[in-house]
Amino acid sequence: MWELTKSFHFEAAHALPGTTLGEASQEIHGHSFRAEVAIRGTPDPATGMLLDLGLLERALGDVRKTLDHKFLNNIEALGAPTLENITRFIWERVQHAGHVTRVSVYRDSCHESCTYFGPQT
Repeated sequence: MWELTKSFHFEAAHALPGTTLGEASQEIHGHSFRAEVAIRGTPDPATGMLLDLGLLERALGDVRKTLDHKFLNNIEALGAPTLENITRFIWERVQHAGHVTRVSVYRDSCHESCTYFGPQT
Protein backbone atom coordinates (compact mmCIF):
# COMPACT_ATOMS: atom_id res chain seq x y z
CA MET A 1 0.00 0.00 0.00
CA TRP A 2 1.32 3.45 -0.96
CA GLU A 3 0.24 6.93 0.02
CA LEU A 4 0.90 9.82 -2.32
CA THR A 5 0.44 13.40 -1.14
CA LYS A 6 0.14 16.57 -3.16
CA SER A 7 -0.18 20.04 -1.68
CA PHE A 8 -1.01 23.56 -2.75
CA HIS A 9 -1.01 26.99 -1.12
CA PHE A 10 -3.65 29.67 -1.12
CA GLU A 11 -4.20 33.05 0.49
CA ALA A 12 -7.68 33.93 1.71
CA ALA A 13 -9.61 36.10 4.12
CA HIS A 14 -12.46 35.29 6.46
CA ALA A 15 -14.30 36.45 9.55
CA LEU A 16 -15.42 34.15 12.36
CA PRO A 17 -18.15 35.84 14.39
CA GLY A 18 -19.51 34.24 17.53
CA THR A 19 -16.32 32.63 18.83
CA THR A 20 -14.38 33.24 22.03
CA LEU A 21 -11.33 34.18 19.96
CA GLY A 22 -12.12 37.85 20.35
CA GLU A 23 -12.63 40.90 18.19
CA ALA A 24 -9.73 40.21 15.84
CA SER A 25 -11.37 36.95 14.77
CA GLN A 26 -14.71 38.64 14.14
CA GLU A 27 -13.18 41.22 11.81
CA ILE A 28 -12.14 40.36 8.26
CA HIS A 29 -8.58 39.04 8.36
CA GLY A 30 -6.40 36.89 6.14
CA HIS A 31 -4.23 33.80 6.34
CA SER A 32 -1.78 31.82 4.27
CA PHE A 33 -3.04 28.25 3.96
CA ARG A 34 -1.41 25.02 2.82
CA ALA A 35 -3.66 22.15 1.80
CA GLU A 36 -2.48 18.57 1.42
CA VAL A 37 -4.43 15.77 -0.26
CA ALA A 38 -3.42 12.13 0.27
CA ILE A 39 -4.23 9.28 -2.12
CA ARG A 40 -3.72 5.61 -1.18
CA GLY A 41 -3.52 2.55 -3.30
CA THR A 42 -1.32 0.23 -5.27
CA PRO A 43 0.51 1.47 -8.35
CA ASP A 44 -0.85 0.43 -11.71
CA PRO A 45 1.58 -2.21 -13.06
CA ALA A 46 1.54 -0.60 -16.51
CA THR A 47 2.33 2.96 -15.37
CA GLY A 48 3.95 2.43 -11.98
CA MET A 49 1.72 5.21 -10.57
CA LEU A 50 -1.21 5.27 -8.16
CA LEU A 51 -3.04 7.58 -10.52
CA ASP A 52 -2.49 9.95 -13.39
CA LEU A 53 -1.03 12.95 -11.55
CA GLY A 54 -2.48 15.25 -14.20
CA LEU A 55 -5.99 14.40 -12.98
CA LEU A 56 -5.08 15.24 -9.39
CA GLU A 57 -3.26 18.43 -10.41
CA ARG A 58 -6.29 19.65 -12.38
CA ALA A 59 -8.63 18.94 -9.45
CA LEU A 60 -6.31 20.76 -7.02
CA GLY A 61 -5.93 23.66 -9.45
CA ASP A 62 -9.70 24.07 -9.67
CA VAL A 63 -10.05 24.12 -5.88
CA ARG A 64 -7.15 26.53 -5.50
CA LYS A 65 -8.75 28.87 -8.01
CA THR A 66 -11.97 28.78 -5.98
CA LEU A 67 -10.22 29.60 -2.67
CA ASP A 68 -7.16 31.71 -3.53
CA HIS A 69 -7.44 35.43 -2.79
CA LYS A 70 -11.11 35.08 -1.91
CA PHE A 71 -13.27 36.12 1.03
CA LEU A 72 -14.19 32.64 2.25
CA ASN A 73 -17.42 33.80 3.92
CA ASN A 74 -18.80 34.42 0.41
CA ILE A 75 -18.35 30.80 -0.74
CA GLU A 76 -21.80 29.42 0.00
CA ALA A 77 -20.89 25.72 -0.33
CA LEU A 78 -18.17 26.18 2.30
CA GLY A 79 -20.41 27.25 5.16
CA ALA A 80 -18.65 28.90 8.09
CA PRO A 81 -15.03 29.35 6.93
CA THR A 82 -13.42 27.16 9.59
CA LEU A 83 -10.51 24.78 9.04
CA GLU A 84 -12.98 21.92 9.47
CA ASN A 85 -15.22 23.16 6.67
CA ILE A 86 -12.30 24.02 4.39
CA THR A 87 -10.97 20.44 4.61
CA ARG A 88 -14.42 19.00 3.85
CA PHE A 89 -14.91 21.45 0.97
CA ILE A 90 -11.60 20.41 -0.61
CA TRP A 91 -12.37 16.69 -0.09
CA GLU A 92 -15.68 17.02 -1.90
CA ARG A 93 -14.00 18.63 -4.90
CA VAL A 94 -11.04 16.25 -5.30
CA GLN A 95 -12.39 12.85 -4.23
CA HIS A 96 -13.12 11.89 -7.85
CA ALA A 97 -9.41 12.11 -8.74
CA GLY A 98 -8.45 8.91 -6.89
CA HIS A 99 -8.82 7.06 -3.59
CA VAL A 100 -8.51 10.15 -1.35
CA THR A 101 -7.82 9.10 2.23
CA ARG A 102 -7.36 12.48 3.89
CA VAL A 103 -7.26 16.21 3.33
CA SER A 104 -5.26 18.41 5.70
CA VAL A 105 -5.21 22.19 5.84
CA TYR A 106 -2.48 24.06 7.71
CA ARG A 107 -2.47 27.63 8.99
CA ASP A 108 1.15 27.72 10.08
CA SER A 109 1.11 31.32 11.33
CA CYS A 110 -1.49 30.26 13.92
CA HIS A 111 0.12 26.85 14.57
CA GLU A 112 -3.14 25.14 13.56
CA SER A 113 -4.16 22.36 11.24
CA CYS A 114 -7.15 20.15 10.61
CA THR A 115 -7.43 16.79 8.84
CA TYR A 116 -10.60 15.35 7.30
CA PHE A 117 -10.80 11.61 6.64
CA GLY A 118 -14.05 11.68 4.69
CA PRO A 119 -17.55 10.67 5.62
CA GLN A 120 -17.73 7.80 8.09
CA THR A 121 -20.17 5.17 6.86
